[in-house]
Amino acid sequence: MTRSKVGVTIQSTSIFLDDRTVVLSEAIARKWKVPSNHMINMRFGSYQQDVKVVTAAVPNSLRVDPALASKIGLHQGARLTINYKPTSNTMSIGPLIGVMISRVNASSPSRPFGPITTFCKELTDACDQMGASVCFFPPKEMRANPQSLSAYSYANGTWSKRTFPIPNVIYNRLTSRKYENLPNVQQFMKDVKSRYGTEIFNEKYLNKTEVFEALRKDSSLHSYLPESYLFKNFPMLKSMAARHGVLFLKPITGSLGNGIIRIRREGLGESYTAHSTSLAGVRRQTYPTLLAVFQSISGKLKTQRYQIQQGLDLISSEGNPIDFRALVQRGEKGEWEITSIVGRIAGSQHFVSNLARGGSLSTVPAALAKASFTTTAARAAIIRRLRKASLEIAKGIETQIPSHFGELGIDLAVDRSGRVWLLEVNSKPSKDDNTALNTDNTKNKIRPSVRTLVKYARFLAKQ
Repeated sequence: MTRSKVGVTIQSTSIFLDDRTVVLSEAIARKWKVPSNHMINMRFGSYQQDVKVVTAAVPNSLRVDPALASKIGLHQGARLTINYKPTSNTMSIGPLIGVMISRVNASSPSRPFGPITTFCKELTDACDQMGASVCFFPPKEMRANPQSLSAYSYANGTWSKRTFPIPNVIYNRLTSRKYENLPNVQQFMKDVKSRYGTEIFNEKYLNKTEVFEALRKDSSLHSYLPESYLFKNFPMLKSMAARHGVLFLKPITGSLGNGIIRIRREGLGESYTAHSTSLAGVRRQTYPTLLAVFQSISGKLKTQRYQIQQGLDLISSEGNPIDFRALVQRGEKGEWEITSIVGRIAGSQHFVSNLARGGSLSTVPAALAKASFTTTAARAAIIRRLRKASLEIAKGIETQIPSHFGELGIDLAVDRSGRVWLLEVNSKPSKDDNTALNTDNTKNKIRPSVRTLVKYARFLAKQ
């Protein structure tokens, strides 16, 4: 799509009669055939108003009245994409992207959104470079039947709260199911989609049971799926233990490796060892029978649902398991593409690879080399399988789960024979763990994953 960018100038001059007149660069008006001294419909997000366009010999500029700028959240120096459609006599600027965030700490002006503030600033910079506008808002700002939105934006070195129209596109970065399921949040999402045609992506969390049950419906994905079910009772545990020497119990809504239990049969006897993760570390306990294992964990089953999953004979480095995180995103054409894949090596004494538990990142070739895949050909073959699995699983999620996702964190594993397995799919992938390694860490560098988010938002907004 051909695009033009304009810099927004907020200025009241004698040429203005009121906030219904805007001044546009002659060159831009000529390129898009915008009629001068005529009324057209100007749109920004859900806002639309008839304005008179006056042209002037200033390069790449859109001058607006302060009253209009304040009404729709435009700031001095904003750089926005502009296009004009003569069939509807509409000039669109933007797009306006909204990001749902969990909380705002107004007492911390430099980090109002906590750890995610750096990502929000990076997304703002990407939007500025790519001709979009972005604002951020927590659950308390989401209401039924909204006509506008109170949200935060970064401009001229500070974060401030402004009034915005309803965005063209909303990206759900709520990091808590509790917030996501609030009645006002659910009603807000329903209303903006139905009233304004707003596109919302990553609109919900995925849980492990939902993912595996959905993907099992696609026979082409079966080779990636370890045996895995919603854990129900002791007979299920006994049946799975009869088929697999190692089992994992994973909280279906867990994250960061919290609460995972690994159950391993010891030798040919009846004893079992259970390793469990918690915030304090890994706890190891041995039981004389499988029934004793079940009795020890039955209390947890009353407060948390678990997925029971076949253990895999994974590749490792010095005894530490290795897995892989693929960040798969939709790009400027709306199609799934792989932004990055990184290797994750579990820390000493841990059986999960999360960085929060002492894991470390590695490039994929380096991780495979540590796992004794020493030839270039062997490593290349596995990398191809990881990439193929990532894209096929993302497309499987799109097909089998009736929700809109624009990015997925897909955790994969490789066994000692080189076969690729799916561990889990995360619809709220971390904005820290997925950075490709060995990149230039220049200050203010914008990661490819952030640029891709903006490209997809522009695709959804058709701008």
